Amino acid sequence: MTQLSSRHLTGIRGLKREDLELIFKTATEFKEVINRPIKKVPSLRDITIANLFFENSTRTRLSFELAEKRLSADIINFSTNGSSVKKGETLVDTVNNILAMKVDLVVMRHPHPGAHQFLANKVDTVIVNAGDGTHEHPTQALLDAFSMRERLGDLEGKKVAIIGDIRHSRVALSNILSLKLLGAEVRVCGPKTLIPKHINDLGVSVSHDLDETLMWCDVANMLRIQLERQDQGIVPYFPSLREYARQFGLNMERLNKLDRSITIMHPGPINRGVEITSEVADSEHSIILEQVENGVAIRMAVLYLLSANR
Repeated sequence: MTQLSSRHLTGIRGLKREDLELIFKTATEFKEVINRPIKKVPSLRDITIANLFFENSTRTRLSFELAEKRLSADIINFSTNGSSVKKGETLVDTVNNILAMKVDLVVMRHPHPGAHQFLANKVDTVIVNAGDGTHEHPTQALLDAFSMRERLGDLEGKKVAIIGDIRHSRVALSNILSLKLLGAEVRVCGPKTLIPKHINDLGVSVSHDLDETLMWCDVANMLRIQLERQDQGIVPYFPSLREYARQFGLNMERLNKLDRSITIMHPGPINRGVEITSEVADSEHSIILEQVENGVAIRMAVLYLLSANR
């Protein structure tokens, strides 16, 4: 397989295992490039990419922008502050006006689930999902799986726990879909109030016991509590952040009780002392910084492969 089966990356849904393998193979090659003294290649020279962020972002936006620069693409950065969106312009009109400036590819983060698929059906350009509400975050899932494979090798049969605010996390859904494609066993763990109904329909198991889940898993992917997405505040979901940390926070005391070493991950930003302590986040068990580095290589691979489908 030499090209992706999809014209867009609106989510992990719709991708095949072969697509993931091609992205990982390409990312491995680009990771070697970005660790050279000269980190730039002309792969997307004369390609113009628009980064449309309708939601606040730091790591994802910077990672995409750096990936684009490493590939020598021309970049347009767009945010809603001070834009015509504030005046009532529709998403389709905004994007069509940007495309009229001869943009080749759009990377977009949007607060509404499904916005990318909607846009892909309305405009004639390649769309990359950088996060849509509580729906999906495909490049985060790809970099997470890539990072796990670097540490553990083939993920077939490996046990991965996704722990925390599953209900509001777009990372969780994309991770579940990608890990299942790669043959991993997946379990979600968190308070009952933060586990969506019917999530076991995705082929995952559910636990509300962190210590038992840590005994089970090879990888623990810790998710933060997304207070900004909890419209009713934290009261309906758990008594307090302190109580959450006591029951579902990962600390060295819990890790030291295990009879083996496990791999710790976190998509960021970290609420230190809530879902994970600084001692764990900065320990040899953690591959959090490797995730950040791999994010650039994965996004380079995605942009490069999708540009061939224009």
